[in-house]
Amino acid sequence: MTDIGAVHHTGLTVRNLDASVAFYRDLLGCSVIMQQDKSGGYLAEIVGAPGASVRMAHLYDPAGRHVIELFEYVVPNVIHVPLEPWRLGNAHLCFVVADLDAVHARLVAAGVVMVSSPILIDTGANAGGKGLYLRDPDGITLELFQPAPGTAAHDLLALSANPA
Repeated sequence: MTDIGAVHHTGLTVRNLDASVAFYRDLLGCSVIMQQDKSGGYLAEIVGAPGASVRMAHLYDPAGRHVIELFEYVVPNVIHVPLEPWRLGNAHLCFVVADLDAVHARLVAAGVVMVSSPILIDTGANAGGKGLYLRDPDGITLELFQPAPGTAAHDLLALSANPA
């Protein structure tokens, strides 16, 4: 038993809100819930930056089950650091896809930076599936995952095909 509930959203800091919204909406199929500007008050207190000001957007993932929050900080200045998967604290979002090769080809044609091509998962609980890593416009790592038929993860495809 726990007193903590479901995950509400995943927040990402981006350089340019408009470019990031376009990427997540137009290339990954997310839908915009809202966009707004926030300054000072509780925002500054919760992020620990006096005078903080952001442009922000909330998007649903393509299945409409998870919220992605994008923050473009106006104040303070954003600190740019390399976002590599092996760096402590670096996170990634993983999107389930039915046909990884087709999605890969579409994103490559759109100029998306790929970390890898589709890789066959040859061991573990996801054996027989495929995955790849790519970068959003700010270098944030994203994963695309095609579960193998007959695996527990394959049920995620049904959830993606039948949004709430």
